[in-house]
Amino acid sequence: MSGLVLKLGPKERVLINGAVIENGDRRSRLSIVTPNANILRLRDAIHPEEVNTPVRRVCYIAQLVLSGDAQKEDAKLQLLRGIEQLSQVLTDHDSRTLLTSASEEVLDGQYYQALKALRGLLPREERLLAAARV
Repeated sequence: MSGLVLKLGPKERVLINGAVIENGDRRSRLSIVTPNANILRLRDAIHPEEVNTPVRRVCYIAQLVLSGDAQKEDAKLQLLRGIEQLSQVLTDHDSRTLLTSASEEVLDGQYYQALKALRGLLPREERLLAAARV
């Protein structure tokens, strides 16, 4: 993940290659220079009981790779299938752009960037599900 810059708030936690790191009392920035480091902001983490929608399910798979709880090659196929399924439902231009980006990042082995693109779909999914309940 060469060139990734994390801006952390006070006491914010981040998982880097399996180690939980907690920021101090002040805001700070971390530059990640090691390529292919697995990074997950714990404030962005989806807990297993929250995996209750299609987009959250696909995000969770990417998150498992970043936390070291899933092998990249095993998750790659699941992610690409999940992204394909989402692309059949989310057909608007913005969603397609995010899904294409996520797919390319998975193929490049950039799971943090894939998760970032997929998380961009969460507000749209929430609105669609809310509209369906009405």
